[in-house]
Amino acid sequence: MWLSLILFCVALCSTTVYAYPNPGVVTGDTAVADPTMCKDDAGTYFIFSTAPGIQILTSTDRTAWTYAGLVWPDGASWTDAYTGTSNGNLWAPDCTYVDGQFYLYYAASSFGSQNSAIFFAKSTTGASGAFTNEGLVTSTVTGDTYNAIDPNLLITGSTWYLSLGSFWDGIVGEALGSSTGKPSGSSVTSLAERFVNSGAIEASVIFQYGDYYYLFSSWDICCDGTSSTYNIRVGRSTTYNGGFVDADGVALTDGGGTLVLESHGDVIGPGGQDLMTDVDGVVIVYHYYTSTGTWLGINLLDFSTGWPVSHSDN
Repeated sequence: MWLSLILFCVALCSTTVYAYPNPGVVTGDTAVADPTMCKDDAGTYFIFSTAPGIQILTSTDRTAWTYAGLVWPDGASWTDAYTGTSNGNLWAPDCTYVDGQFYLYYAASSFGSQNSAIFFAKSTTGASGAFTNEGLVTSTVTGDTYNAIDPNLLITGSTWYLSLGSFWDGIVGEALGSSTGKPSGSSVTSLAERFVNSGAIEASVIFQYGDYYYLFSSWDICCDGTSSTYNIRVGRSTTYNGGFVDADGVALTDGGGTLVLESHGDVIGPGGQDLMTDVDGVVIVYHYYTSTGTWLGINLLDFSTGWPVSHSDN
């Protein structure tokens, strides 16, 4: 009897149960960083991600993905002054598909620099080489209070609003003109900030669901393989341009942020996220690390409690 109890305990104690689900099943070309996903009127899914020229993946079922070329197959010389290279290594694109049009925002910079800029492009097909360069949206220089990378577009009614930022004084937002996709003024509003770990907060996404706007961000350190400590946090507000608090009522401008997803098992440093609404619910896409590389993660989010909870089905 005692031997049976001991063996039962060993079996039970050796079974690891994680508080977070694994990514849903994806196949094919799934090596990505900082993915953004949108879906056209024909039902084709597009993922754009950090890469020289901005990588494009496509899928018809959100599971099997195929490499589909680059947004800028001939390079992006207008960004060279910010990347310090001629290979067009561009970061953290953000895709929105509305009324038959792909709107793509993306960042140009180099690690640790505030010599950074966000640019804007359009396409009716999303195909490689089919985007038009709409030019500079905003930029920063050394000494500014924020860094102009990691753009995310929110369209709510007739309002366009861009959130952006990485480290320094955190996440800021600015109004855009819906006809131009460019800032309609010169002021920015602080949305979220951290005061520990060198102020490591970036990759903002403002997502509207029900009565709230949810501000997602990635905390801590990206891009260090299996030593990465990225994790996804969230706060919410009844307005899109401020007042975000976490589930404990701590303002995001005071360092608040409720955990949505963190490292677990073989899934290391999930972050660089984007959200979209699909036929089966709200989808979150992100990258994560394993010993073999950087991979695409897709999960569904359940908002039934008023706060997003990740599920593995995709």
